Amino acid sequence: MSQTNILLESGTNELEIVEFYIDEVDNVHDGSTRRSFYGINVAKVVEIIRLPELTDMPDAANDAVLGAFDLRSEIIPLIDLSRRVGKNRIEDEAPKVIVTEFNKISTAFLVSGVTRIHRISWEQVEAPSKQVSSLTANSITGVVKLEGRIVFLLDLEKIVADLNPDMDLTDMPEASLVDKIEKRQLKALISDDSTMIRRMIGQMLEDAGFRVTRTHNGKAAWDKIVEWKATAESEGKSINDYLDIVVTDIEMPVMDGHNLTKRIKDDHELRNIPVLLCSSIITDTLYHKGESVGADDQISKAEINQLAERVFKLIERYENS
Repeated sequence: MSQTNILLESGTNELEIVEFYIDEVDNVHDGSTRRSFYGINVAKVVEIIRLPELTDMPDAANDAVLGAFDLRSEIIPLIDLSRRVGKNRIEDEAPKVIVTEFNKISTAFLVSGVTRIHRISWEQVEAPSKQVSSLTANSITGVVKLEGRIVFLLDLEKIVADLNPDMDLTDMPEASLVDKIEKRQLKALISDDSTMIRRMIGQMLEDAGFRVTRTHNGKAAWDKIVEWKATAESEGKSINDYLDIVVTDIEMPVMDGHNLTKRIKDDHELRNIPVLLCSSIITDTLYHKGESVGADDQISKAEINQLAERVFKLIERYENS
């Protein structure tokens, strides 16, 4: 099912989402039922299946982990998504299981049902308000209105990370690398809609000696770059006096990372700014999409411990070319 996303042309600021729902019962008040709608990027979906036979997982860290199943010789954990988003799901006879792959990890999510795939523009996706984010424990990355209903795009990376509190993706950079970066006073712009990832990447690059500017989506990053470009032109300076590298996520409301990269590489004065895509959906199958818009390097967030070194190598490569 996820392969349909490959047909999307890179850099057009479009995405395809699988819309699904959770039917819940309000036991606290009147016992009424209601249906809540959610979405996930098709690029993360391997397939949608019926509920398979499960094997209990010993000492599961959370009651949302229902067990595991064998799918083509791969053991995949199943998470009851309703428990992770605070819903009291109705026990129905034919729930659906969405099998996903992101950050080089396979995880399955139990939901009530799946409606259809929608092709939309990232401009249709609104960033959640601070209130919505706080009330949903920052598990919502976007809000989109489809056919008269509100669909919440879930931060599945955070949901999985919350179930694995001991998982640490960061390492301290080597002292020799930090010394080189600090002496050069290198400047990085990062763009990511996840507060958790933005903080993590920003801290990692700062620990490596970079001066970091943080933005929450591609549009905010592009606006900042355009501002620096105008200032550089008015002061007779180079854009490199303000920026040495861009590190961006792909999935972001308003403007995604592919479109941001394409804008940078299509601009004669900006094209020599290296761009590194850091995203959970970077796989061997989808790697070509980043290449087609001119990305200089791409890493999965599962490889984030390599970030500082790969960023520095990109900057050196441009300087020596």
